[in-house]
Amino acid sequence: MTTETSTRSANGEVTYTPQDGRLLEVEDLHVEFHTPDGIARAINGVSFDLHEGESLAILGESGSGKSVTAQAIMGILDMPPAVIPHGYIRYCGHDLLTMPEEQRRKTRGPEVSMIFQDALSSLNPVFPVGWQIAEMFRIHRGMNKSDALEQAVRLMERVQIPAARDRVKAYPHQFSGGMRQRIMIAMAIALDPAVLIADEPTTALDVTVQAQIMSLLQELQQERQMGLILITHDLGVVADVADRIVVMYAGRLVEKADVHDLYRNPAHPYTRGLLESIPRLDQKGQTLAAIGGLPPNLMRIPPGCAFNPRCRMAQDVCRTELPPLREVAPGRLSACHFAEEVIDA
Repeated sequence: MTTETSTRSANGEVTYTPQDGRLLEVEDLHVEFHTPDGIARAINGVSFDLHEGESLAILGESGSGKSVTAQAIMGILDMPPAVIPHGYIRYCGHDLLTMPEEQRRKTRGPEVSMIFQDALSSLNPVFPVGWQIAEMFRIHRGMNKSDALEQAVRLMERVQIPAARDRVKAYPHQFSGGMRQRIMIAMAIALDPAVLIADEPTTALDVTVQAQIMSLLQELQQERQMGLILITHDLGVVADVADRIVVMYAGRLVEKADVHDLYRNPAHPYTRGLLESIPRLDQKGQTLAAIGGLPPNLMRIPPGCAFNPRCRMAQDVCRTELPPLREVAPGRLSACHFAEEVIDA
């Protein structure tokens, strides 16, 4: 178990120190949703870590557990119906799941922050965007209104919103989708967090704006040496940003790898299917590959490997025995009984 590392400043506040460069450790995390129809097992033993200055991408289809993992880290799951029966989420050695709520509130935002995927529904429509950004400084830094608003202007300029000083009093509906997403990024980085979680930050944006948002995130991450967790279903979005990738399916990690190794030679049939579904410029006119079937119902996850009903390589063992996440090559982990054959395919 990791030993906690922290000190207290002159005013008694806890300050955090990374452990061997590790900012975040998620270990054997389980999340369930107890509903009238049964228990949906959304997260089933997820483990990963994040280092200073590192970009980690979490990939998977909708319903794979990516956003629930992020919400568990942030401590914003509705409990109930959500229950975390087992697991640890440590920030600089401190378990966020057992942390007193007051300390957790002081950690959420200043230490670990999040960009939500739908900026329009995340921003308050009745307050100017500058007021919403400035609120971070008023609440967490005790600034007066004028100083906080000046900081909001500075952040809007930093995320490349044109005429920021003139638009600081504008409302969310007066901005385009790309500009609203920049405002969400400004709010997320306002307190200079060490960990930034970006949950589908380019959803519903056109390709050009997607590239601009990803470039901005990469620039901010390198500038501030933040640990960045990028949650997405789009492998094309993360190719130039991520250092490592973890792939999720039915609430489990099915592959962990360096970004170059994973794109060059995946070690799980699901990852291979995701890569094959990306449109390619050198294959014009050909039918786009797709993974057949649908993700499983989380209340009735099939025995064995959850991917087996959709897998072209599935054999009898896949339908009865759950494959462990194991090292199949240096730095490569895969939860597939036939990972070596997948790599060689």
